[in-house]
Amino acid sequence: MRTDTRLRFTMRVLGWFTAAAAALLSPGTQAQGFPVKGVTIVVPFPPGGGPDIAARVLAEKLAVRLGQAVVVENKPGAGALIGAAAVAKSVPDGHTLLLTPNTMVISPHVLQAGAGGGVDVHKDLVPVLSPATTPLVLVAHPQMGVNSLKAMLEAARATPGLPYGSPGNGSPMHFAGEMFKRSARVDLLHVPYKGVGPSITAAVGGEIKLLFTGLGGAVPHIRSGKLVALAVTEKSRSALLPEVPTATEQGVPNVEVNAWYGVLAPAATPQPVIARLNQDFNAALQMPDVRTRLAGAGLDVLGGAPQVLADFMKADHQRYGQLTRELGIKAD
Repeated sequence: MRTDTRLRFTMRVLGWFTAAAAALLSPGTQAQGFPVKGVTIVVPFPPGGGPDIAARVLAEKLAVRLGQAVVVENKPGAGALIGAAAVAKSVPDGHTLLLTPNTMVISPHVLQAGAGGGVDVHKDLVPVLSPATTPLVLVAHPQMGVNSLKAMLEAARATPGLPYGSPGNGSPMHFAGEMFKRSARVDLLHVPYKGVGPSITAAVGGEIKLLFTGLGGAVPHIRSGKLVALAVTEKSRSALLPEVPTATEQGVPNVEVNAWYGVLAPAATPQPVIARLNQDFNAALQMPDVRTRLAGAGLDVLGGAPQVLADFMKADHQRYGQLTRELGIKAD
């Protein structure tokens, strides 16, 4: 065999080996062993709120795509950090995931150092995607007798220290309440609950007359008249509740807060598994019935690449760190 022919043959063989190696290392091939068992989605809040609703809707579709059972486990406490720590400490193979609101990146600024077991959500977890966002809204119990933000402010000024509820210390709703107080110059007393579900239950039952909450979980009670929506804390009105004006429209500016949800995995989870999960979650979010169910629960479908969630986490960590200092927010 001539030298040039031998060289071409050798290069061709090397090319075959290179292609085979690339196939073995490709995301699809590396993820072929996943999943080998059921998947658990940890929600770091009690049942009934927006994160829990989103997790259960998506779990149903994810189970079909993965061919394995997908269960939702609620692990509330420490502003989402207990659930976050449980996932961070789990085996990093994609079988244990976290679905959390942005409370997870805010509460470390508010709670004592080491809360939730000292998890560092930026180092110990890796983003999969952000499945949805939800506007925040100020609602009142009908017994309060107010149907507008103006009437609510009049009542608050007549009764200094009027209590308002939120899903917990360090939640976006807690910040919305404190930003509202500063902008409207009213004296309100923060009453934290242990999650969106318990706070909405308390508001519907009249235990608390004012509540800052996400639309996720609150929409049915607003539609039924059990809660009165007074203002949305966004730059513009929400398509999910278009009849409700923003706080800014009603003379209370600079109260712009919303909540996003994130799906995360333990930090050492292989990238091909993250890619597979991202693909399957995004596919589920495109299903018409999923979009309808999430919209009906007050959630705006998002989805996209893991980097979208990474950017959200970085931005909120910086923003709420500054707001914590400005507003003097700490655990009640």
